[in-house]
Amino acid sequence: MLNVYICEDDKKQLADLSAIVRSTIMIEEYDMTLELSTVDPYELLNEIQDKKNFIGVYILDVDLNTDIDGIELAAKIRQYDVSGTIIFVTTHEEIAHLTFKYKVEAIDYIIKDDPIKMSHDLKACLKIANERQSHENLQEDIFTVKVGSRRRSFHYADIVYFETSDTPHKIILHTENSMTEFYYQIKDLEKIDSRFIRCHKSFVINKQKIESVDLKNRLVRLSNGDTCLVSVRAISKLR
Repeated sequence: MLNVYICEDDKKQLADLSAIVRSTIMIEEYDMTLELSTVDPYELLNEIQDKKNFIGVYILDVDLNTDIDGIELAAKIRQYDVSGTIIFVTTHEEIAHLTFKYKVEAIDYIIKDDPIKMSHDLKACLKIANERQSHENLQEDIFTVKVGSRRRSFHYADIVYFETSDTPHKIILHTENSMTEFYYQIKDLEKIDSRFIRCHKSFVINKQKIESVDLKNRLVRLSNGDTCLVSVRAISKLR
């Protein structure tokens, strides 16, 4: 999932940009969330500085009326997120050369004077960011499912196991600290990657997440502390 961050010092424009982002994500069903909408560039930096292995979308006003402007903020963002999508919103058409100076590689410079065009251009940028992420998902070890009206993506390395739900035809995906329910066939899950094995009719586990195996009682303990059943037929897969 892509996290979207907005930094704009004008509270009305901040609200307008946030509304455009939220409605676009909902209507287009992008695998994104508006993580932060703020007037404070340092709040944004504090939010991302401890994150690991993530790619964000950053919508930045150029003139923030603080000790750093939007271009300098973008340069600092690049220290934490080298591949994120940066979009500038500005009243100054001549700022493009400054982004080359700071090497921030923005994908667009949206002029705020025309609200209708601003909305159109921002939606186009979000579409590009979503397409980039979708392409990356095809290149990486990522499992994507539809959850309600949204699509969710999970790195294989973050998935601990799958189990059948009490709701017919539904699966529960477990990570170290979350559960996500969606429609799927459990028999198809072990086909997505060789690290996933079906140890029981109700469970498909990530073998890289196994902590211990109790062959006598036919149980496997996983990295999140959960225990799954092991069928007689699947014991050989765990030896």
